[in-house]
Amino acid sequence: MDKGALPPEYQRILAVVQQAAGPVMTRQVGEALGLDTGGRGALEPLRGMLTKLADRGWLRKLTAGKFTARL
Repeated sequence: MDKGALPPEYQRILAVVQQAAGPVMTRQVGEALGLDTGGRGALEPLRGMLTKLADRGWLRKLTAGKFTARL
């Protein structure tokens, strides 16, 4: 599947993870996207999107809640 078929917000998330030097946590992705990362539960929607990308094979979900690009 072409990543151009993904919704724009998912494309931005995927680009952040792919450009990272290593595995990233949800907070790091949120900061790179300019999202509010301070409030309790503020990152839950983003974590859900990262998990969906991992479930569909775009990303790998590692232990300790980290994500990395699929090789």
